[in-house]
Amino acid sequence: MTDSIPLQPVRRPKRHDSKHRNGCCPWSRCCGMGDFRPRTVWLGHPEKREQRYPKNVINNQKYNFFSFLPGVLFNQFKYFFNLYFLLLACSQFVEELRLGALYTYWVPLGLVLIITIMREAIEEIRCYLRDKEVNSQIYSKLSTRGTVKVKSSGIQVGDLIIVEKNQRVPADMIFLRTSERNGSCFLRTDQLDGETDWKLRLPVACTQRLPTASDLLQIRSYVYAEEPNIDIHNFIGTFTREDGDPPVNESLSIENTLWASTVVASGTVVGVVIYTGKELRSVMNTSNPRHKVGLFDLEVNCLTKVLFGALVVVSLVMVALQHFAGRWYLQIFRFLLLFSHIVPISLRVNLDMGKMVFSWMIKKDLKIPGTVVRASTIPEQLGRISYLLTDKTGTLTQNEMVFRRLHLGTVAYGMDSMDEVQSHVFSAYTQPTHDLPASRAPAATKVRKTISSRVHEAVKAIALVHNVTPVYESNGVTDQAEAEQHYEDTCRVYQASSPDEVSLVQWTESVGLTLVGRDQSSMQLRTPTGQILNFTILQIFPFTYESKRMGIIVRDESTGEITFYMKGADVVMAGIVQYNDWLEEECGNMAREGLRVLVVSKKSLTEEQYQDFEARYVQAKLSVHDRSLKVATVIESLEMEMELLCLTGVEDQLQTDVRPTLEILRNAGIKVWMLTGDKLETATCTAKNAHLITRSQDIHIFRQVTTRGEAHLELNAFRRKHDCALVISGDSLEVCLKYYEYEFMELACQCPAVVCCRCTPTQKAQIVRLLQERTGKLTCAVGDGGNDVSMIQEADCGVGVEGKEGKQASLAADFSVTQFKHLGRLLMVHGRNSYKRSAALSQFVIHRSLCISTMQAVFSSVFYFASVPLYQGFLIIGYSTIYTMFPVFSLVLDKDVKSEVAMLYPELYKDLLKGRPLSFKTFLIWVLISIYQGSIIMYGALLLFDSEFVHVVAISFTSLILTELLMVALTVQTWHWLMIVGELLSLACYIASLVFLHEFIDIYFITTVPFLWKVTTITLVSCLPLYILKYLRRRFSPPSYSKLTT
Repeated sequence: MTDSIPLQPVRRPKRHDSKHRNGCCPWSRCCGMGDFRPRTVWLGHPEKREQRYPKNVINNQKYNFFSFLPGVLFNQFKYFFNLYFLLLACSQFVEELRLGALYTYWVPLGLVLIITIMREAIEEIRCYLRDKEVNSQIYSKLSTRGTVKVKSSGIQVGDLIIVEKNQRVPADMIFLRTSERNGSCFLRTDQLDGETDWKLRLPVACTQRLPTASDLLQIRSYVYAEEPNIDIHNFIGTFTREDGDPPVNESLSIENTLWASTVVASGTVVGVVIYTGKELRSVMNTSNPRHKVGLFDLEVNCLTKVLFGALVVVSLVMVALQHFAGRWYLQIFRFLLLFSHIVPISLRVNLDMGKMVFSWMIKKDLKIPGTVVRASTIPEQLGRISYLLTDKTGTLTQNEMVFRRLHLGTVAYGMDSMDEVQSHVFSAYTQPTHDLPASRAPAATKVRKTISSRVHEAVKAIALVHNVTPVYESNGVTDQAEAEQHYEDTCRVYQASSPDEVSLVQWTESVGLTLVGRDQSSMQLRTPTGQILNFTILQIFPFTYESKRMGIIVRDESTGEITFYMKGADVVMAGIVQYNDWLEEECGNMAREGLRVLVVSKKSLTEEQYQDFEARYVQAKLSVHDRSLKVATVIESLEMEMELLCLTGVEDQLQTDVRPTLEILRNAGIKVWMLTGDKLETATCTAKNAHLITRSQDIHIFRQVTTRGEAHLELNAFRRKHDCALVISGDSLEVCLKYYEYEFMELACQCPAVVCCRCTPTQKAQIVRLLQERTGKLTCAVGDGGNDVSMIQEADCGVGVEGKEGKQASLAADFSVTQFKHLGRLLMVHGRNSYKRSAALSQFVIHRSLCISTMQAVFSSVFYFASVPLYQGFLIIGYSTIYTMFPVFSLVLDKDVKSEVAMLYPELYKDLLKGRPLSFKTFLIWVLISIYQGSIIMYGALLLFDSEFVHVVAISFTSLILTELLMVALTVQTWHWLMIVGELLSLACYIASLVFLHEFIDIYFITTVPFLWKVTTITLVSCLPLYILKYLRRRFSPPSYSKLTT
């Protein structure tokens, strides 16, 4: 029945659109970013700018110098909890409402604020120093005085900046010149878009032709650039040289850009800066850091509101029992002040100090070395994560491609049998018949090819069908020119737009066929015997996301043979190659092993066939209308009945222990989503390899949709599948969220695993936000690149992995780890302990305050509802500080199971997802315990005292202190030596302070036997029943963790 239910389109606008329409934040006009306009940038003349541009600074701070104190105070007092105590302290300036000394109210509040301000100040200073390190990186700038050094923060729009190889691009620039001979350069963009492919960039032709870089300052030229926007994949602009004859105009596209946060992978480049600071593409794709408030803090805030309600009710009851006599409204305020301890001010201090201890424990854990806590306010969030959203490249994988398998149909070669492949290649070039072209041996086509020739043809095809360029560098012994001339192996490095292409070429080199040279029109291979094979590149058909294949037509210079080689994904190549009975099965087998499979094929062409193709291809490329369709049609005319040569299997190596870590997270009840900018096939392979998608699970690959109707049909098809992992591309995701946001999220949340590929940084953040809204569950985002910063900052917990993609993600994250595997211990051990300890600590502090408030209520009711305090002065401050603070705070060291057990049984983490350690049920239990103990102590003291009222104070206060110390002992599950020290120290402090408390307590009375037996009796009656109940509960209804510790 559910299949036929019509999907209701969502009619509200998308959230992320409004966020980025005018800038990187909703207050972009306040940041000076509201009016984005196109600009004309003169080369080397920043003083000719038409408008003010932002400074080129990276800023991850929450506050500045002036907003720090107001901002911190606002973030503190916007919560009811702290605002209540501020009003309470201020009320003591009114004489009629004053109940005691001012310091009894202002000292605790001041202590809270000082600790908070110091913690925030330390975090801001650390953040400032990290930003300063990035902003202080030195670059070379071309100026009329020559080449000068400039800091990254001092770069302006219009500056001509020189960027060396492996150096980060400091601002968005137009590419003007390169030192590379082939007139291009490669960029590593993984920090910007998450893709491991190196991107080819071309300089402006006019400026590349100039004799030297300094000539850029001699010409009169400018760049017209579009207004800043978040699109990292497109750019529209023009380059104009006015002093040329005639004037030169060139169109600029994404191929001519160098975006900030990318890294130059080849040569030295020169560019003119067009965008800086907040107008950078990378910054506009990053949301502003928000002040994260933990769910636990919100729950505690909710409980304090309940306690405040109880406070008001008790105060009204007291006045009502007086029949609202006299100035009853003043009496209400006095009772509100008198029972103010119902809402404990020490709760915030204890929790904040507890969080600092938890953060310190995480940093000092030797099993997760290098872990840094950058947001010490939310460690307990790690104990309640329901959704973990992770990047792929550099987070789950090492970003290193390794060749694993060559499959020829009848035979397959793995890593342990590559020497056989090497011997086949060697024999192919040492046998004398090799030099005979196929045209001279027509009988060869009739005879079944030998294994040796099949291996050779496969290796040769892999060595030719790619876009890899060998580059030679000086190694200290051989200079670059000599190395290039002699094809020096030690000086050669491969550059390509895809790391798996490099791995294939490196593999062919390892088996004897080496790519030694390449330019725009030719390619050179070296055989095992040292012979150089020359090939002319006639045509290249590059890989595209739509075609999922690439092809190349080459002419062998020694034989004149023209061959069309092609490689691509099995889904498209299956219909292009000749019929066979093994392709589909073997592709499935290799994919299940987590390998990226490519199908390699070839087709021999006669000269006439190629000339006919070239004429049609050139004609199609000259078309004005439907050019891409006509070109594709011409190419497809060649892509028929191709000879299947082999399958290749390449693996992107996973980081250490990724599989067991994901298994732990899955068993802990955490659903893992992979959000990556990489291709669909790559993402799916990695998900299988990492066992994010288990072998028993079906996979639903969401097909490309562009309209609401297509999305409707595909969602209905997906709805029919159960317990199925989802793989979806960013474009299809955009369409689904536009029209069917609720329905899509409902279905996706039911999946055991979700893989989103081709995701933009803003889409990653949007998915996190939608998960939070739709499920109400806590999310954790993990990433290592600049493209993950938005996702990390949007999530309830952001974890940055320090890796090859730099430190941008780890600097913006709440927690920073060195390896993905550390995430398991961070959540299962530290997250679990932090949450459980915080819950126990908060409940105990509330219990401590409710006990003394209950005693005050009993005292006031016995003495005709008088608004007179039971304890005054130092007694009331000492009770929540030196007398009980150490044992209560020592609960931050308590643990129910050892860390090894928590890692071995991640199912224990599942219990925390329901929020049971701190719930209304546990809260009410502690409230009842507090009322019981407070009543027993106060009524016991009133019943057992003889004559003087001061004896009531002595008996009740001593019983109260002993009860609190015993209750801590009752609560503790695993004793730590510091807990015992805290108990003894608190008791010693109380006994020692009795000498100075003669104003409140009769010193001689407390040394008598009647005092001792009365206190002992009251304490036993208040605590012994609870000990008995605890024993019975553990005996007949033990918690899950107790079964593992026995």
